[in-house]
Parts: sequence; structure tokens; C-alpha cells
Amino acid sequence: MRHMRKLFTIILLITFLGSHTVYAEAKKLIPMGESIGIQLQLPFVYVAHDVLLPNGEWLKKGDFITELNGRKINSVSSLKEELNGSNLTLSIQKKDEKKQLALTKQEASNILPFLKDETDGIGTLTYIDPESKQYGALGHQIIDGVLNAPPKFIEGSIFLASIEQIKKSSPGHPGYKISVIENNNIRLGNIKSNDLYGIFGQWETNNQSLRQPIEIMHEKDIQLGKAELYTAIEGSKVEKFEIDIIKTEDSFLQFVVTDKKLLDKTGGILQGMSGSPIIQDGKFVGAVTHMFVEQPSKGAAISVVEMLKKKP
Repeated sequence: MRHMRKLFTIILLITFLGSHTVYAEAKKLIPMGESIGIQLQLPFVYVAHDVLLPNGEWLKKGDFITELNGRKINSVSSLKEELNGSNLTLSIQKKDEKKQLALTKQEASNILPFLKDETDGIGTLTYIDPESKQYGALGHQIIDGVLNAPPKFIEGSIFLASIEQIKKSSPGHPGYKISVIENNNIRLGNIKSNDLYGIFGQWETNNQSLRQPIEIMHEKDIQLGKAELYTAIEGSKVEKFEIDIIKTEDSFLQFVVTDKKLLDKTGGILQGMSGSPIIQDGKFVGAVTHMFVEQPSKGAAISVVEMLKKKP
């Protein structure tokens, strides 16, 4: 991930599967709420935008490059390094079709800005398990905007992000966080899985300032009424904001933001808040998953019991 890259997020509308009958093993978790930068290294070099070539052919979004002059290519940087000689042959995978494409060095150089080898974005860290040192974040799966699918990846990392600017939500117009990576790109943890209920991995940072672990609240004990949402809206500082839980159903719940400061600053829920932990009566309830676009003060969440079922 490039230093100080600005990261944007998109809303993901997730259809959740039915609940299971097993319960989470962990008895206590550390609630987080920090904004994180997320990077997934893809196994191929993908075409991120449609590109018209000089010969009239198109490279289409979602196509990927497998070889250059018979040599395997798995990153944009390696492709750039291999652009030697005047005549080049790219091997392109187009859905179920493989194709050879002859280009000059200049023509190949011109398509570099339209290629990608990683998926990245911004989200919120949900919890750390103090015993296993595993973490969970987002509360929903990452869908790559180019592939329109959960991306296969060969390596993943999370980094601490700092909020630079807020684009406020309004009815019909979801807002978002604009963030930068902090602490010289120091990796907080790896990403082992990108599952239905979020991303999960191993926490790699020794941080003595972590909050104290708290008990998990099982779904049958969640009450309608007051609760707190932990999230960051300025810099990297995590704050507590008041919400009201208005509906619970199986492993999911709905809530409205009642905190004046959060409403004034953000309009309610923002893109990038996915994964923000929800606490009620000092116990860990769940994580924000999405907002209601026409009513941004209203959000939905998954119970932490359900989220833990998908951890690796």
C-alpha cells in the first residue's frame, strides 16, 4: 500500500444467511472502533477500467493479465519491469477465453494506469480476542468493485488509519470517511479470511493501551433501548456515541443514532463505519454492518456471537 494513500469506501449491501445453533467460544473480547486501512494483494494483474487499444480491440474491466512474453506476471510493478523490447505479447484471460495480444512497448506502457493488483479500502476494527490474539473487522464481506465479487487474494494486511475529512451523510446520499494510513505503514495484522461476516486475522502489534476485554452479550439478552457505538470520526481517536436499539431479529439488529455530536458531524452512519462495535450495559453486543440510505441516522448490525462463527 502506497504511503499516505487516500482511501475511499463504498457501501456494500449484504444478504446474510440464516443463523447457526453453535455459540461463540470466546467469553471476553476487547472492543475496538479504530479506523483501519485494508489491503488485499490479488493473485493477478486486473484491468480496472475498459481500455480501447490502437488496433480497435478492447481490454474490458475484469480481464486479467497472466503472462508477458511467456513469463508469468502477478503484479503491476513486475509487469512494468518486464516491458523491454519493441514487440511484446500479453496473455489475457477474458472470462472463459484466453487471448494473446501483441503490443509495442509504448502501447503497453499506456495501459499501466488502468491496471490494478490489489483491493484496498477503509473500515473499522471490531474486536481483538485477548487470548488468541485474533481480530475481527467490518462485519461484512469485502466485494471488489472491479470484479463485483469477493476477491481471491494471496496476502492481506490491516493498518491504522487516521480520519482527515468527513463527507456528511444525508437522505439518499451516503457520506464517507477520507483517511490516510498512520505510523509509517506499520502493519497491525494479517488478513486470513474475507468471509460473510467480515475480515479476520492475527493481531501482530503489542499495544499496552488496548481497552479492557468485556463479556459478550448473547442474542437472547439484547434489549431494545440505549446502547453505545464505538468509532473514530476525527483523527484516530475512538469515541463513544449514544444509539437506541429499535429492533432485534435472530442474529441481527437495527438501531438509530441519537448522539447529537455524531449526527451533527456525520449525519448518522457513514461508509467506513462498518465494523464499529456496539456495547450495551457494559457487554459486547455486535458490529455495525450497513446504513439505511434514505435514513442515514438508522443502521443495522450483526451480533458478535454470529460474527464469531465465521472466524478462521
